[in-house]
Amino acid sequence: MAVAALVLFAALMLLAGAVRSLIQRRRTGDAGNRRTWAPRGSLEWWGLAVADLGYLMAALGAPLAALAGMPPLAVVDHPVVRGVGVVLAILGILATFAAQLAMGASWRIGVDQTEHTALVTAGPFRLVRNPIFTAMTAAFLGLAAMVPNLVALAGLALLLIGIETQVRLVEEPYLRHIHGAAYADYASRVGRFLPGLGRLRSHHPHGS
Repeated sequence: MAVAALVLFAALMLLAGAVRSLIQRRRTGDAGNRRTWAPRGSLEWWGLAVADLGYLMAALGAPLAALAGMPPLAVVDHPVVRGVGVVLAILGILATFAAQLAMGASWRIGVDQTEHTALVTAGPFRLVRNPIFTAMTAAFLGLAAMVPNLVALAGLALLLIGIETQVRLVEEPYLRHIHGAAYADYASRVGRFLPGLGRLRSHHPHGS
């Protein structure tokens, strides 16, 4: 299972990273990567760094630790859990790529505070405001379930902390600033990561 988890992680990086950036560059002339623009030590820098560490621990460190002899956690060490993990990882990978494609020309990795892209509210964005993060979390949860050891568990915890930091403290303030009432209205109707959960209180009346 550890080898299978490594293969699926490589597939995720290929699709959601290399292929999506290539598509973006061909369509717009810009690969869409803004992550290196974050000032070192900023909230965005920390959010991305912690999330990256979590990704690597859950999807790379955990399988390598398992191959080196680290035992799985007994409470979740069951073939059914590993099987569900495989399905969840595959579906999460495909959903991540689909949600990225749904953003079209507005897709970015990271935030440029001066950039004004279109607010995407169609497709999976009608259900949740951050379907890419939702799908990626599902994928990494699946990968961790395939190799359920302490490294995977720690990686998931860091991943969630990093994503919450990036979304709540960086991306949402940026979107409120750029899109104003349009984003406030959208965020008041659509959940953050899951349908109906994490909606923001709108300070703007409808139609204003």
